[in-house]
Amino acid sequence: MRRTSDAQRVVRRPYPRVTGRAHALERLQTEPLDVLIVGGGIIGAGIAEIAARHGLRVAVVERDDFASGTSSASSKLIHGGLRYLRLGHFSLVREALVEVHALSRDVAPHLVRPLNFLLPVYRGGPYGRIPIRGALWSYAGLTGAVSERGRMIAPAAAAQLVPPLRLDRLRAAGLYPDAQTDDARLCLANLRGAEDGGALLLNRMELVGLERGPIAHVRDTLSGAAVEVRSRAIVNAAGPWLDDVRRLEDSGSGTSVTLSRGSHLVLEPDGEWGAAVTIPIDRTRVAFAVPWAGSLLVGTTDAAFEGDARTIEPTAAEEQQILDEAGLALELDRLGPVRARFAGVRVLPAGAAATARAHRETMLSSGPLGMVSVAGGKLTTYRRIALAVLHRLRADLELQRIDRRPRPLPGAADPVVAADALRRRHPELEPTLAVHLAGTYGTLAGEVIAAGPLEPLADGFVEVEAQVLYARAREWAVSADDVLRRRTTLTLTGRDSDAVRARVEGLLAS
Repeated sequence: MRRTSDAQRVVRRPYPRVTGRAHALERLQTEPLDVLIVGGGIIGAGIAEIAARHGLRVAVVERDDFASGTSSASSKLIHGGLRYLRLGHFSLVREALVEVHALSRDVAPHLVRPLNFLLPVYRGGPYGRIPIRGALWSYAGLTGAVSERGRMIAPAAAAQLVPPLRLDRLRAAGLYPDAQTDDARLCLANLRGAEDGGALLLNRMELVGLERGPIAHVRDTLSGAAVEVRSRAIVNAAGPWLDDVRRLEDSGSGTSVTLSRGSHLVLEPDGEWGAAVTIPIDRTRVAFAVPWAGSLLVGTTDAAFEGDARTIEPTAAEEQQILDEAGLALELDRLGPVRARFAGVRVLPAGAAATARAHRETMLSSGPLGMVSVAGGKLTTYRRIALAVLHRLRADLELQRIDRRPRPLPGAADPVVAADALRRRHPELEPTLAVHLAGTYGTLAGEVIAAGPLEPLADGFVEVEAQVLYARAREWAVSADDVLRRRTTLTLTGRDSDAVRARVEGLLAS
């Protein structure tokens, strides 16, 4: 068979950009695909963006809302994972650190922000000064980023960065760079990139059956309509529901993943923090206290989970555990009240003896109908996972070359530069609103401004009505929860009052 070149493939094969659910649904059932991706979390979104960029005809179907599972319930960190050095996972740390640089500098600098982390060393704690100093040198050395090497600082300097830091028995603290993100919006940015490349994106679309071809049977959960989809390849990126999808291909499939529950608390911040805190719990686990979205994100737990990941919520025992562990390094009476709580699940290799020690690597497997299932992985390394999936499908899809270079997602920009440019184009904007829009949408902020009124959703809010209308028009939002929890941070920061929810519902219905 004569194979087409990449250049020919990019020109000839992609769909034109699709806008509107009805249009996408019509094309899904009438035009053959190269890749059908099941699952609209960060892994599925990342695969879709890279596959569409390579000129492939791609569709993503998601049973619920995009980023509605683990991809909106993480610790919001883009990091190498300093603790994994202790577990001997050097290759994982090296890959993650490379991605920290790529995501924060090239791929999505408006969404992935550098953040310093403080690791306190207490007398009698699980780590001493010498091991921490060595870990900081190794952490930077794995990527050769000597200029960004962490360092040890004195207790007084650490307290300047984090005022509620406990000083009793504090011997020193390690200070090192990593990054944080809005995980749901990073997922949405990848989906927008996929759509700009011609991908068909449909949330509320459930896979209900598979047969040889491969042919996928999906059901629109909004209308109940059934659709038959033909695709050269199918990728199972369903996260916690990975095995449910595998059993549609082979009813005899066993269990391939273990789930771990991670709960978080969102607290009122105590003044300005100059760094996040990594809190050593024991020689395996750490917890985090991270300034995020005007709040303080504290957690997480790590325990085996069995049940429906769609309904997971933090328990009272987990809330107490999180506060007790935070109290190892922070004076809790100097922190504000709990604003909100949320929980998610991690997907780990099956058979892990202890979830806290389980290797965060990714496993790819193929079923009897050729479906590729993606188990495990980290938010930080989603791009590498997507590239590995594309490599796995390379022969089937006749790809001659895979471009592994980090490419900017739609909106990618330095948020400070984007805010300045936004104010020059729209001098009537309040400075705080310009900063908010630039930090949320990057260079796409102008599209949001054009979408509707810039009236705040409530007194004292920086979020505006235009964001709701934009979420409906360009970000696949259907319900108030879609907007409040995943297109904005209103739910996760405890600001989704009944009045705000009613206003959002009214805007969506308008």
